Amino acid sequence: MERNNHLPRQVALMRQSLFDQGYLDEQFVQLEELQDDANPNFVEEVVTLYYRDSARLVASIEQALDKSPLDFNKLDSYMHQFKGSSSSIGGRKVKAECSQFREYCRTGNGEG
Repeated sequence: MERNNHLPRQVALMRQSLFDQGYLDEQFVQLEELQDDANPNFVEEVVTLYYRDSARLVASIEQALDKSPLDFNKLDSYMHQFKGSSSSIGGRKVKAECSQFREYCRTGNGEG
């Protein structure tokens, strides 16, 4: 029985660690609050969609970074999308990095 109680406690500690380290913010808690008996996998589905969309955006960003000259408007657009989707799931650190990248785009700073 002790072993069965250990796993949920470990998951709770890992979840809290993501908040403590600044990876997640209050928006993730709000997302969790939307999950109910009618939608028991809601958070998993939303996060899965986020990762799928993020992989597509990162690939687009990488392709845009390989072009010369850099198209800062296109890069800014990709980062705007990435920032918005990260914000919607509570991805605090990704959102902050996107904001910084967007500032580089606004100033035409290809060195970052």
